[in-house]
Order: sequence, then C-alpha cells, then structure tokens
Amino acid sequence: MTPDAPAALETRGLEVSFRGRGSGAAARAVDGVDLVLGRGEIVALVGESGCGKTTLARTILALQKSTAGDVLVDGERLGTSSKALKAYRRRVQLVLQDPTGALNPRHTVYEAVAEGLRIHGLVEAEEKRVAQALSLAGLRPPERFFLRYPHELSGGQRQRVVIAGALALEPDIIVADEPVSSLDASVRGEILALLLRLREELGLSLLVVTHDLGLAWNIADRVAVMYLGRIVEQGPTEELLRDPKHPYTRALLSVVPETERLEQVVLTGEPPDPTRIPAGCRFHPRCPVVASGEAARLGIEDACRGTALPVLPASGAHAAACHLPGSASAATS
Repeated sequence: MTPDAPAALETRGLEVSFRGRGSGAAARAVDGVDLVLGRGEIVALVGESGCGKTTLARTILALQKSTAGDVLVDGERLGTSSKALKAYRRRVQLVLQDPTGALNPRHTVYEAVAEGLRIHGLVEAEEKRVAQALSLAGLRPPERFFLRYPHELSGGQRQRVVIAGALALEPDIIVADEPVSSLDASVRGEILALLLRLREELGLSLLVVTHDLGLAWNIADRVAVMYLGRIVEQGPTEELLRDPKHPYTRALLSVVPETERLEQVVLTGEPPDPTRIPAGCRFHPRCPVVASGEAARLGIEDACRGTALPVLPASGAHAAACHLPGSASAATS
C-alpha cells in the first residue's frame, strides 16, 4: 500500500473488552489496533489462536460492538444506524473457514447464493446474479449447480459456493477467516488462486485472517502480526518475512517450511490471560530474547519487563512494537 493510496477500510484505536460475571477485570480481546486496508490490497492478519484476530475481524464486520475506537470506510466513520449498518454489510462480506457449517444442508446451492440478495432486497434479475457469482467463483456452468445440495459437493466446491454467496452482493471488501484451513492441500492452492484472481478482476480488498504465515507468504501484500490483542509487527510481506523484527514473528515464521534458513523457535507457555496483560512488552514472559539473557546483554531487559510500548501506527512501513534496537517502537504509550 502506498502512503497516499485511499483506504478502503481503517481502524483507529479499536478496543473490544469482555466482562465476565461478577466484578472481575475485563478481558481485553482487542487492545488498541490501528489497521489500514487499501483498495485492491490483500492484508493477512496473523497470530495464534486466542490472540484476538477473529474478534478484530468480527468488529470490523460490525458483528461485534467495540468498546472504544472507530472503524472508517472511505475515510468516514462507520455509522451505527440500522440503515448504515445494512448498507455497510452489503459492501463488506465474510467468508468463513468451515464451508460445511456455513451452508444450510437443506438449502440448494441456488438458495445459498441468493440468500444475501433476498435479505438486501436485490431480487431483480436474481437468477442472473446467482449465475454470475457462481461463475466468478469457478463453478461453471453455474446452472449445473443450482439444484445441488452441499453434501453433493466436494470441500473445495462448498468453499466456492460460500465465496459466491459473498460475491453475489458485489462487495468492495471481503474478510476471509481461515479460508483454506479446512481444505485438503491439493485444493488450498486453487482457492488462494481464486482469491487472487478476484482481486485482479474485481478490484476487491481482502483481509485474510489466519494462523498460517505460509498462507500469508503466498497471498498477501502486507502482513499484520497480532499478539494478545495488539498488532506487534506489520509491513510489506516480502520485507516482513525476509527480515522479521519482532521475536514473536520470528517464532511463528521459524516453523514455515519456506524458511528453512531460520532456526526453529519453540515458545514456552501459553499467551497470558487477557484480563491480566503483563507490564512492559506484553510478549516478554514468553520472549526468547529475554529468556536467553540477550535482552540483559543489550541493556533492554528492564524496558522489556516494565516499559509499555505504543500502539503501532497504521501505515505501509515495516515496524514492530519491540524494545530491540532497530524496531520502530521503543517509547512508552
């Protein structure tokens, strides 16, 4: 994304907290996120399970209410009226990771793809819209699939039906949550190629939510790495994956087959409880740089343990929220 490119979607200081029963501390699932998705751009949001990436995606889709911060579309703050949200949800569509669960087994392919059109009152030329969407998703001739049911399709075909359901509304943005995680390896490449082709043909912007940096390597223009509710590193894909600045990114990247040059890093422990986010760098309890004594040698261990890092600004530049020399963030927030 070039600095002057108009943003299709942006979040500013986005926060989402969940409070349990009683007077316990709130769990900060999203704890201040600035993120930009440019027009025609593919951004991969990467992190372990429980890091907050799905909650962030749901909030961007207006399926989850934020505690603070804003979602902006074309530079304008997203409205909260029913009319504004309905118009927004037509423009921003979700593709789920489990096509079997996303499709009603009692509905035909035609009904599944037409459902969104009917919800939004777009019934004029419905059959033509459904056929066009199926064709764009690679199910040709589309009429051959109209009366088939999900159980009659392969996993890849079911995912294409889900994608067709999103395309039927002619969206500007697609949020794809683990779009290939449930598919066989032989089909994964086909679906990724389809998403790339749709970007080229339709000018779509895609936010791809995944735990797999290998997937990001193959599809994304930029990568944002999330840990414990915050983006800890982001930047152009080639640059970030060739020269990761954050120890967490290095650990995730070390198990990607394409990066044989990196020594495998095994992280100890689990991500901390989001109701008790550690002081200083939130990654320091699991950080290999701290555990190995390297942080002490560099004179940054006290900062790692006690000096908070700011929210990474949304930009196309490569930056990391880390006290290591050479990262973009080393000041208190």
